[in-house]
Order: sequence, then structure tokens, then C-alpha cells
Amino acid sequence: MSLAAFISYLTYEKNYSPNTVKAYEKDIQGFANFCIKEYDLKEIEQVEYNLIRGWVVQMVTQGLSNRSVNRKIASLKAYYKFLLKTENIRVNPLAKHKALKTPAKIEVPFSEKEMELLLQQVHFEDGFEGYRDRLIIELLYTTGIRRAELINLRLKDIELSQKTMKVLGKRNKERIVPLLDPTINLFKIYLDERMKLESIKEMDFVFLAKSGVKIYETLVYRIINGYFSKVSSKVKKSPHILRHTFATHLLNKGADLNSVKELLGHASLASTQVYTHNSIAELKKVHASAHPRSKK
Repeated sequence: MSLAAFISYLTYEKNYSPNTVKAYEKDIQGFANFCIKEYDLKEIEQVEYNLIRGWVVQMVTQGLSNRSVNRKIASLKAYYKFLLKTENIRVNPLAKHKALKTPAKIEVPFSEKEMELLLQQVHFEDGFEGYRDRLIIELLYTTGIRRAELINLRLKDIELSQKTMKVLGKRNKERIVPLLDPTINLFKIYLDERMKLESIKEMDFVFLAKSGVKIYETLVYRIINGYFSKVSSKVKKSPHILRHTFATHLLNKGADLNSVKELLGHASLASTQVYTHNSIAELKKVHASAHPRSKK
């Protein structure tokens, strides 16, 4: 019952995505299975730290990376925090746990040269899919939005006349993102091509597969990886690297760190108070003056 209540809490109160909730549940269930198999213990609510430590040792022995172990322990720690909050336990057994050391995660952004080669020299097919792919790459690079935010963009959120779009980020936090002129031009071309599709099954969403359904995570990844393989030898070529590239290029051009954070949606933003430090007009100015694509 406690785990079910925790899952409900993550879903409806914390507004976590289904994938995130599923990951929490899988991690906690993994620990529960360990307790049953190793200690014949069916209730994990009252365990002591030395038992959890045994799970950590087992995972490391099995070859799980420290980063993966830390993630699973973080899920379990959140569960015990919830039990403490709901007064189901008196002490969090993980309160003093220290995470395993992990090597610094290095994500190498695409260079300005690589971006220029892709956007200026790589051929995109005429027609719906070519224009869609080009816009997806342009939008990820010039706005820094997340892959999930791109997938869930709705037509009503795009204000081409205002040169902005509304993005629904993590935990259902909204933010306004400025659009550059080259991106707006591509939007207009793509939307014209979109109207020519024989069948549109999910009308509200901006980006569709050729079949008329909303695009999905693996498709976005294939698009990014496929095109960037033509201009980059980097091992990791993903939508997140484009987000990293967006931030890096802005900062390299002298953009203010706080402005970049707000553009990325890292601040606590609400629909009625989108920006806490900078007005949308100021962000537009910073964005247009600092981003390499604004001069194309």
C-alpha cells in the first residue's frame, strides 16, 4: 500500500513523467526483491541501513556502474522521505548515506563549425519529412528545448507573430521561449507541408510522423543522430547534446548565465510568472544578439 501511495504521490502531486515514475517504481521493487531473496523480508518500510548497504555491495559486485547504483539509491531515499513525511516511519535509514563517487560526466557539444556544416551544406529532402527534420534540428539548436518538450509542442503554443512559443517543461512548469527569424521561416514552410498530409491523427501536436501521429522519442533521436553523423565524428549525437550546444554557444558569445538558465527552463517558472529576473523582451534581445544563428 505504501509503494502505491508513493507512486500516486509522484504522479499526481509531483507531476513526474510516466517514464520517471516507472523508473522510481522499478528501483524500489528491485530493492524489495533483494530483501525477499536474501533475507526473506517482505516489508521494506522498517529496514536498517546495513541491509541497504548489502544491496549496494551486491549491485557493485554485479558490475553496475556507480552512477546507476546512485540513481537506484536516490529512488529508495525519496521513498523513505515520503514514508517519513506521511509518518509511516520515524527514521529515514538513508538519511546519512553518501553517494558513491562517480567520474565527471563529460558531454561534448557540437562546434559552431559542425553546426554550420549541417545547416548550410547537408541536404534535406524536399517535402514533409525533410522540412520537418530541418525544423527539428533548427529548433533544438536555437531554443535549447528538451526532446520531450519538442515532442509535446502543440500548435496553440506557437506564436509566430510574437516570435515566441510556450513550452511545458518538467513538473508542468511553463516558460516562454523566443524564436529567431530563420526558425520562424522554417516553421511556416513546415506547417504548409504538414497541412498536405493525407491523414492527421493527432491534430493538436506540431511535429508528426508521416503517418499523422505525434512523433516519438526514438524518431527524434534517429533524426539527430542520422544527420549529425554526416558532419561530426563525436560518439554521442543526441537531442540532449544539441541542448548542451545551445547553452555552450550562447555562453561562449557572452550571454548572461542567468538568461541562459531561464531560456533552458532550469529556474522555477510558473505560467503566471514566466521569468523571475529578466523580462521576455530582455531575453529576446540577449537571445538574438548572442546566438550564432541569429546572424544567418
